[in-house]
Amino acid sequence: MGRLAQMRTRLAARMQAGARRLPVSEHSGFDRGEPIDRHYIAEFLGRFACLPGYSEGDIKGHVLEVGGREYADRFGVAADAPGPGVVHRVDVLHESAVNPQATLVGDLQDPSTLPAATFDCVICTQVLPFVWDTRAVLANIHASLRPGGVLLATTPGITRAGVRERDQWGDFWRFTSGSLRRLAAEAFPGGTIEVEGHGNLQAATFFLYGFAAHELAPDALRMRDPDYEVLIGLRAIKAAAA
Repeated sequence: MGRLAQMRTRLAARMQAGARRLPVSEHSGFDRGEPIDRHYIAEFLGRFACLPGYSEGDIKGHVLEVGGREYADRFGVAADAPGPGVVHRVDVLHESAVNPQATLVGDLQDPSTLPAATFDCVICTQVLPFVWDTRAVLANIHASLRPGGVLLATTPGITRAGVRERDQWGDFWRFTSGSLRRLAAEAFPGGTIEVEGHGNLQAATFFLYGFAAHELAPDALRMRDPDYEVLIGLRAIKAAAA
């Protein structure tokens, strides 16, 4: 699609959005391209990937990803042998063995599910809304990290209900930068907490209607307005051993 055609598509979408009573997509934009919240997840995680010869990054060593290994594979640098800035092992946690990628099976709220002081990085995207005891989850992830290990997590702010998740696990929470920062500070005593919001009024509106990221102008995607957080990113570093 040419640049002029893209501009026309975006303009038409903006004009039509205000008059709509139903979403353009019942699947958060997955059927139209990359959903807006997934664009923000990739933007957040991509900043902590290793850039060989330039930056070591956080996604390295022994990595645990909750639900699948999409982001560990996308942003980790694989290597045949352990080394700085590369991923030498990926584990996947899922609640049941129905997921063929799962190497660990269990409830993230249960302290016996994860091995202690094992992981260099835990990637946990869009999970916390669907577990009741978020404090237990964060505490268990903290215990599973090695000293200096990093949790990279994302949560939704403004979003539609998780229909499939609601039916399977329950849909309990929405977050703000303030609530996620406070929860992380409780779980990571003495550690480093960084929280950031992504989104704005237009991005939130388009996301709720189900438009994909490419249907919103790049500058509108990049703009951040703390009053309209679509996605919240958390980087929590476990305190180094004494």
